[in-house]
Amino acid sequence: ILWWTPNPRAVLFPRELKISRSLRKSIRNAGYLVSFDQDISSVVERCAAPRRDAGTWITSQMARAYQRMHELGHAHSVEVWRDDGLVGGLYGMAIGRVFFGESMFTHVSNASKAGFITLVRCLEARHFSLIDSQVYTAHLESMGAGEIPRARYLEELQAALNHATLRGPWTEWLNEDG
Repeated sequence: ILWWTPNPRAVLFPRELKISRSLRKSIRNAGYLVSFDQDISSVVERCAAPRRDAGTWITSQMARAYQRMHELGHAHSVEVWRDDGLVGGLYGMAIGRVFFGESMFTHVSNASKAGFITLVRCLEARHFSLIDSQVYTAHLESMGAGEIPRARYLEELQAALNHATLRGPWTEWLNEDG
């Protein structure tokens, strides 16, 4: 299984989330419904679909591993629905107060962003201090993510891992947060 430790590391501190007015309006008018941990298999499958003549790093072995980690309460998915169809989503691992984002997909404009924003707000409400996205993307930078040197990343990671992991399904978070 591949393992990467880039330097610098792309991260988002939840309190630094940025949402442009146009994105906020677009998401509000799109009619999305966001859920957590309802269909991790479909989210991973859609994230694994090859994109633009490129292969995928999400092998069937990795998909099975994430399904197992979900069953153990560590892997989580965010699903974005519209008209009863899955139109976007993301998945990753939660350990301590860190969410390690693995992959995201979208079939409709801004669907994955709607899911990501919902996730970040819920993580911030639960005092998560770091969302690790590993590598830079302009998409995440536009929402407040940035790169930090490995030494700082390791310090932030150590502090965040000194907290208990919120294991189990996150299905009720949206109801709690409104």
